Amino acid sequence: MSERVIVPKSRGFLFLDSHPGGCRRLVEEMWRAVPAPAAPGGEGPVALVIGSSAGYGLAATIAGLARVGIRGIGVCFEKAPARRTGTAGWYRTAATARLARQHGRDMVFLNGDAFGDAVKEQVADLLVERFGGRLDFLVYSVAAPRRTDPDTGEGYASVLKPIGSPYTTKTLVFDESGAPEVKEITAAPAEGDDIEQTVAVMGGADWERWITFLADRGLLADGFTTAALSYIGSPLTAAIYRQGTIGAAKAHLEATARVLDERLGKTVGGRAVTSVNAAAVTQSSTAVPGIALYVGLLRGVLGDAMVAPIGQLVELWDRLTGARPLDCDDEGRVRLDTWELDPAVQSAVADRWSTATSDTIGELADLDWFGDEVRRLYGFSVPGFDYTAAVETDVPWPTPAA
Repeated sequence: MSERVIVPKSRGFLFLDSHPGGCRRLVEEMWRAVPAPAAPGGEGPVALVIGSSAGYGLAATIAGLARVGIRGIGVCFEKAPARRTGTAGWYRTAATARLARQHGRDMVFLNGDAFGDAVKEQVADLLVERFGGRLDFLVYSVAAPRRTDPDTGEGYASVLKPIGSPYTTKTLVFDESGAPEVKEITAAPAEGDDIEQTVAVMGGADWERWITFLADRGLLADGFTTAALSYIGSPLTAAIYRQGTIGAAKAHLEATARVLDERLGKTVGGRAVTSVNAAAVTQSSTAVPGIALYVGLLRGVLGDAMVAPIGQLVELWDRLTGARPLDCDDEGRVRLDTWELDPAVQSAVADRWSTATSDTIGELADLDWFGDEVRRLYGFSVPGFDYTAAVETDVPWPTPAA
C-alpha cells in the first residue's frame, strides 16, 4: 500500500503530482453530466478513441460510453505511479474503466505510443478477438510534443511559434504567491523546418495511417465514421495559434479529412470529418501563449454559458450516430465552436483584452474559475472531496474483464 496525503505543488500551470481520488471524482462528475442515452438498450457500436485520457479525448470517451453505449478501445500514453504519483491521465483512465464496467460497457484501455505500429497491431488484434472484427467509429484526439515516423525512424518535434515575424501578445501568469499578472511576451517566428516538423507531429499523417492500417485489415464496418478533433479559436490568439505552426498542422489535419472522406465514401460508405471544438482549459491549451488570458476573459464574458468539453462531445456523438444531422461547413468541419466565435461574444472579449492589466484582470476575467479548472486537470479543486485524507496512489492500470 502507498497511501499518503497529496498536496498540490506546481510550477506555473504544471503540477508535480496528481490526486487519484480527485481524478476519480472528476470522471464521475463528467459521467453524470451526460444526458440519458438517446436510444438506450441493445449492444452499442464499436469505437476507438485515440488520446482517451485527457482533454477532449477524455470527454469523447466518457460521452461515448454514457450517451451512446460504445464498446471498444481507448488508447493513451500515461506514466504509472512510482516515486511520484501516476499522471492524472493514468488515474482518470482507471476511473473511466471502473464506470464503464459498472454500466456494462466493454471498454479496453491500452497504454502506449499511438504513433507507433505496435499499438496499432494491438488494436487490430483486439478488434478481431474481442469486438467481432469490425470498427464503427474512430475519434482522433492527439496532442503531442514529438513523433517518430514508423517507416523511417525519423523523429519530429512540434513547436508553438508564429509564422513570418515575431509576435508579441499579452499572457496571464501567476506569481509565487498566486497573484495574477498580465505580461507581454514575444515569441520568435518559425525558422528552418519548424513548420514541417510541427505538421509531421500534429497534422493528419498519423490519423491517416490509422485509417489505412485498419482498412488494410478489413476492420472498417460499412458506414464507418471518423472524426479528428481540432480548434480554430479567436482572432485574438490567431497569430500564435491558427496562423502559426500549430495552425499549419490543423490545416493539414483538415485537408487530410477531406481526402479520407472521399476515400471512405467510396470504400465503405463512410465519413471523415474534423470537429472544431471550442475553448477550454486543458493541459495542452495552457501551454499556448495568450490562451490562458483569453479563456479567463471568455469565462468572464459568458459565465456558465460556456459549454464544457463533455457537453461539446455529447453533441458530436449525437451527430456522428445520426441522432442529429452531421452538418459540416464548406471545409468539411463540424462546428461546435459557434457559441465561442459569436461576433458579440468576441467583441466583448476583445474589449476586455484591450484593457486587461495586472490591476484590472481580477474584474475582467473569472480567475477563480480558471484556477480551479487548472487544478482540476490534476485532480485538485474537485468539490466534495476531502483533500486532507490519505489516498492510495498505487492504482493499477485497468485490465479488461474476461
